[in-house]
Amino acid sequence: NYYQKVGPALKSKIDQCQRIRLIGSQSELIYHSAFEDSKLNIGDYRNLKNVGGQFPIGEVFSEPKDLTSVNGTLELFAFGDKNFAVQVPRSPFQLIIEKGTIVSHLNAPLEFQEILEEIRHIEKKIWIRELGFGLNRAFSKTRRVSDIGAYERMCGIHLSVGAKHAMYRKEGFPKKQCKFHVDVFADVQKVFIDDQIVFEEGTYRI
Repeated sequence: NYYQKVGPALKSKIDQCQRIRLIGSQSELIYHSAFEDSKLNIGDYRNLKNVGGQFPIGEVFSEPKDLTSVNGTLELFAFGDKNFAVQVPRSPFQLIIEKGTIVSHLNAPLEFQEILEEIRHIEKKIWIRELGFGLNRAFSKTRRVSDIGAYERMCGIHLSVGAKHAMYRKEGFPKKQCKFHVDVFADVQKVFIDDQIVFEEGTYRI
């Protein structure tokens, strides 16, 4: 019942919105863009062309139609490492994002800095693409698993770093040149879709 209620309601709002804001204790990231048709993973395939997906369920994700529309700062509490495992530093760190790319950071751990440098070396720019709304209440900021594919369903917000996103094709992002898709986890207190709050203190308000 929870997935059937929250998932479609969240998808509807994302698909119709013109702005999304992610607000942390000392950060605010703003998407000034309409979004691509969002994908819904709640284990209900009745209206979908293909049947099946990765377990566990519980996610709605999309990305802005205009990738350059993303500006501001974002606090992260966890990220996927080179072994596809979840890494949680001692304290959150901040990314500075301009026109959809990471231009700087504050207090990022060395392992994450190395990931950024590798992306920059190969892809030249460090793009932010996927915006994911995890729904699965079995996982939280403090209740974690190490597998990145499972943890991205965590009840909260995750994003992807790097130019690769197989679900959405964009002009200027040729498949052969897009190598990286690194999941990162936002330390957010509130999320607004347009002017409505949809997520606050670890819970969806839909």
